[in-house]
Amino acid sequence: MKPAISVQGLSFCYPDGLAALTEISFQVARGECVGLLGPNGSGKSTLLRHLNGILPERLLGENGPIQIDGTPVTSLHLAELRRQIGLLFQDPDDQLFCSTVAEDVAFGPQQLGLTAEEIHQRVQAALQQVGLGDLAPRPPHHLSTGEKRRACLAGVLACDPSILVLDEPSSGLDPRGRRELITLLRQITATKLIATHDLELVVELCPRSLILDRGRIIADGPTTTLLNDEALMLAHGLERPHVLQHAHPHRGEPR
Repeated sequence: MKPAISVQGLSFCYPDGLAALTEISFQVARGECVGLLGPNGSGKSTLLRHLNGILPERLLGENGPIQIDGTPVTSLHLAELRRQIGLLFQDPDDQLFCSTVAEDVAFGPQQLGLTAEEIHQRVQAALQQVGLGDLAPRPPHHLSTGEKRRACLAGVLACDPSILVLDEPSSGLDPRGRRELITLLRQITATKLIATHDLELVVELCPRSLILDRGRIIADGPTTTLLNDEALMLAHGLERPHVLQHAHPHRGEPR
């Protein structure tokens, strides 16, 4: 079976010459939930934006370093691939632009050629999933940061993607909202790649993690093994999460 995400030898420089990614290679199996960890500036967001062709700005040719379910991420396949991949941006204000929450959530399904009734059903279901069912008529700029983030997630879920690519999904959420998010993501069967500084969320959701630093993959392995390696964590701007402080160093189980 072909992997959901396959990246082989991906490198990328910004126009100012900054080498943001260098020889990135990894695969994510269908249905897998993988954490993408690293300090600020490590290249996590840049990597995520390559997965559905936001970067680079111009895609050419018939092949490329990234494949989604065996299809290369090139200009020839972008429309098809963007139906499969739901991307949650780090800053919700980059993703919300309509006059009401319901209109924002409906925008993606409208691009799929669905009927008005199908779009309405998807919008209502997605808003209920993220706990915003009562806020459909509210302007997005009247929402809290956490509510904005959940509205963005609803817009992604309304498109029913097979792959979710999430950039700091728990940022701005209060403890209750964070727990609700974890419960929601655990219930979603889609393949998930989650870039986050919330290492306790990663321990709960992601059996496997990648550590990215200075545009390179430093480590790839079981989450608890990597996060219990205190020397590895400190060397790459991370800390062993509190949830593992009193756990067995290899199994991540309470003593």
